[in-house]
Amino acid sequence: MTFEQEILVKSKESTDPAYGLTPENRKLEEYIKNGLVILDKPRGPTSHQTASWVKEILGVVKAGHSGTLDPAVSGVLPIAMEDSAKILDFLLGANKEYIAVMRVHQELPKEQIEKVVKQFQGTIYQKPPVKSAVKRQLRTRRIHKMEILETDGRNTLLKINCEAGTYIRKLIHDIGLVLGTGANMQELRRTKAGQFTEKESITLHDLKDAWQTYLEEKDETQIRKAVKPVEYAVQSLPKIWVKDTAVDAICHGASLMMPGIAQFNNNIKKGTIVALMTLKNELIAIASSQHTSAELMKKRNGTAATSQRVIMKPNTYPKHWKTRPEKQDSQ
Repeated sequence: MTFEQEILVKSKESTDPAYGLTPENRKLEEYIKNGLVILDKPRGPTSHQTASWVKEILGVVKAGHSGTLDPAVSGVLPIAMEDSAKILDFLLGANKEYIAVMRVHQELPKEQIEKVVKQFQGTIYQKPPVKSAVKRQLRTRRIHKMEILETDGRNTLLKINCEAGTYIRKLIHDIGLVLGTGANMQELRRTKAGQFTEKESITLHDLKDAWQTYLEEKDETQIRKAVKPVEYAVQSLPKIWVKDTAVDAICHGASLMMPGIAQFNNNIKKGTIVALMTLKNELIAIASSQHTSAELMKKRNGTAATSQRVIMKPNTYPKHWKTRPEKQDSQ
């Protein structure tokens, strides 16, 4: 999946090859530690168990998942390893897409079901089910689109694009109440989580085979296809590319200042979440832009973006910033 965005150059800069590496040129160990797997979770295990299996296969210390799937549900489950796990918070809130089988308790005309399904598009109220990981209180969720793909007797195949945190089982239960017949969810599969789709997902068997091929043949081709660099997770975000001299300060939690900008995308608005990148296309941090693209081009001083989550380790690039000297007590 590619996202074409125009790049505006504020300052023509080069990058020192002695520091950092383009994502594809990282040594395999670092590549995996800074990687994620777009997994096609099978029905049966919990999301936590699935992430543990990925951790075991790849021999990493830590692996976390974005957006829990119930054991009976299959589909897209992004799993991030070690250093890249810092990105998970920014993936959790992404929209989701599901394919669900709804079974009504008595056969109804398709037109009647379609009419009720349309009523559930937009903002709805939901209370999480008893068996849920969150507090049971009434809340709103947005159903961006819901359409009927097929009907067969009492079964209806639904495609649902919704806000993160929507309980599809509860949604179908509520549709059944409005229909007057009752309804329950027979099957559910997540086909999209944010930008990640089932077409690019891989199974646990695929991952295991790719890793085994590397161990036996020392061929990294398949494992590098199975594991994506952390930068893959921010491909849809607007980006600001940072001069080498500004990288380490950001890694230590500093804001990006105007003089540190090399180039940026043309679609940035004030408050937009952006990816701060090195000139080698390494992800430094997730940040909030303090200005529009037009303002970033004009301004010479001041704060350009404030970091929300630093991804890159400090000292990857040399230090070019100075600490303020401590004030001495007067004698």
